[in-house]
Amino acid sequence: MIVEIDQKSGFCFGVLNAIGKAEETLATEAVLYSLGQIVHNELEVKRLQETGLITISHKEFFQLKDCKVLIRAHGEPPSTYEYAAKNNITLIDATCPVVLKLQQRVKTSAEKMRSENGQVVIFGHLGHAEITGLVGQTNNEAIVIEHSADLKKIDPTRPVVVFSQTTKSVDEFKKLTENIQSQSPNGVMKAHDTICRQVSNRVPHLQKFATRFDVVIFVGGQRSSNAKVLFDVCKKSNERSYFVSSPEDLRADWFSGIETVGVCGATSTPQWLMEKIAGKIDEI
Repeated sequence: MIVEIDQKSGFCFGVLNAIGKAEETLATEAVLYSLGQIVHNELEVKRLQETGLITISHKEFFQLKDCKVLIRAHGEPPSTYEYAAKNNITLIDATCPVVLKLQQRVKTSAEKMRSENGQVVIFGHLGHAEITGLVGQTNNEAIVIEHSADLKKIDPTRPVVVFSQTTKSVDEFKKLTENIQSQSPNGVMKAHDTICRQVSNRVPHLQKFATRFDVVIFVGGQRSSNAKVLFDVCKKSNERSYFVSSPEDLRADWFSGIETVGVCGATSTPQWLMEKIAGKIDEI
C-alpha cells in the first residue's frame, strides 16, 4: 500500500509564526500564557503545554497581572491591549499579518460608516476568535453574518461595507455579497474579499489531490473551522475521505483492498501529526 503525505498541507504562516514565538519565549521562561488555544489542534496544544504553555480564557486573562501572554494568530480586540497596558502584562503578539491588516481596514471602515449612517458586515463564525477581534475594531457594532437567515440583521436602506473572516470559503462569500446586493434597493454596498489566499488556494489543490487516491485521510482538529471547510472539499472530490484527529481514529476496514492513500490536513495541522498517522497506516 502506497501512503503519500500532501506537502502543501499543514501549518500556514500565521500558525507557524505563533508557535515559533511561543517556543522562543519558553526557551527562557518557565511559563507563558496563551489567550485561547494557540492552534485548533488538540495534540499540538498538548505538546506545547508540556513545554510550559498554559491556555487561558478571556475571563482568566482579565484577572492577571505582571506576566507574559501570547496573542495567537487570530488576533484580539483593543480591550485586550488596553487591559495589558494597565496591568503590566507583556504581550507576545503573534497576530497573523493578514489578520492584522484586516483589523486595520475594518476599523477604518467602521469610522467611515459611522459618519455615513452605514453598517459594517463581517462574514464569519460568531464567537470565533478572529471575529471577536474584528468586531472589537468597530466598538462591537459590526454585524456578523454566518447563514443566509442572518441577512435580516442588515438594514437594506443604509449603506453596507462587507468583509470576510480570513478562513471562509470564497464561493460562499461571493453568494453572500450577491444576496446583500439584491436586497438593497439603492445598491449602496461595497464588498472586500479579505479571505487569505494561502488558505483558499488549498481548495483547488486538495480537489486534485483527493482524486489521486483510493482513500483520503484528512487530519484536523475538532474545533478548526478551516479543517471542516477543507475536509468537505476532499469529501466532494473523493467519497472515501475520512476525518481523523489522531492515529487512534483510524479504522482498519477503511483500507481493506485499497492500494493508495493520501494524507492531508488543515492550516492548523502539524506536519509531525500527519507523519505519525501515515506511519500508523503503513502498519495496518
